[in-house]
Amino acid sequence: MPELSIVVVNYNTREATSACLRSVIDASPGVDLELVVVDNGSTDGSVEAFRERFADATVIAAGENLGFARGVNLGARAATGSWVLLLNPDTITLPGSLEALLDFARLHPEYGVFGGRTLRPDGGVDPSSCWGEPSLWSLAMFATMASTAFKRSPIFDPESLGSWPRDTVREVPIITGCLLLVRLADWQRLGGMDEEYFLYGEDAEFSLRAGRAGLRRVIVPAAEIVHEVGGSSDAGGAKGCMVMAGKVTLLRKTWSPVRAAIGVRLLVAGVGVRAALEALTRRSRAPWRTVWRRRSDWIDGYPRAEATLFGRELASA
Repeated sequence: MPELSIVVVNYNTREATSACLRSVIDASPGVDLELVVVDNGSTDGSVEAFRERFADATVIAAGENLGFARGVNLGARAATGSWVLLLNPDTITLPGSLEALLDFARLHPEYGVFGGRTLRPDGGVDPSSCWGEPSLWSLAMFATMASTAFKRSPIFDPESLGSWPRDTVREVPIITGCLLLVRLADWQRLGGMDEEYFLYGEDAEFSLRAGRAGLRRVIVPAAEIVHEVGGSSDAGGAKGCMVMAGKVTLLRKTWSPVRAAIGVRLLVAGVGVRAALEALTRRSRAPWRTVWRRRSDWIDGYPRAEATLFGRELASA
């Protein structure tokens, strides 16, 4: 049995995922690992390419786009390692990173969920490896645009965790699914990720649920990956709609009904303010206007947003 199972969910990103898997193998010669790739119904020949290029990998053809939560759960069910690592397909693992992450996890059993330090392709820090927990205050700052005007401020942009460059060991509320390590036994005890989410928000819910179960979450700066964030992917505001659907779902599933209702209204207000500013400044690229225009598609969160945003029939329908 391997020590580490790495689960990657692929959707029409054959070459990026291949580069991700190759980097894991090349950067971690001292780690006893297995690769588990879940393909969400790709049409670019991904399944055939992975089976040819990575003969030792477990490649699961889902046959359809399951989304992230269902995809990683499917991959984790096939995992046989003592540890499970979720890794985004658009990442490159740097040499020694997985050894450092595992070494820290072995030496610090007081923690239960482990993340790392993500870098942009230009070498700059990508702070999205972890976040603070949403609150009415943080959403009020979003609604008033204070979080944008005072970006990385621990007071006005608290979910960003301030200007901390992720270069020290630190306990955090949320570790994102682009690089997330957990013991397989703990993953199974928690039931994996909530499959009501389709894309975005599921990793935040998992982290907060893990915290309620007594698992402390920590960033290990020596575990570094390069993350291609995807600058052009949100040109039409589609990603913003998905993110908002995830945020709404998180609030409605983890907050009281009254508090969640207030939080959703603050989210909508923040989107409206940004859309209005885009209109006033006549920006050619105006993703927030799309998010505002399509607010009826995401305002109820998942599972309804899966149908309205992705044109999919819900399983319960």
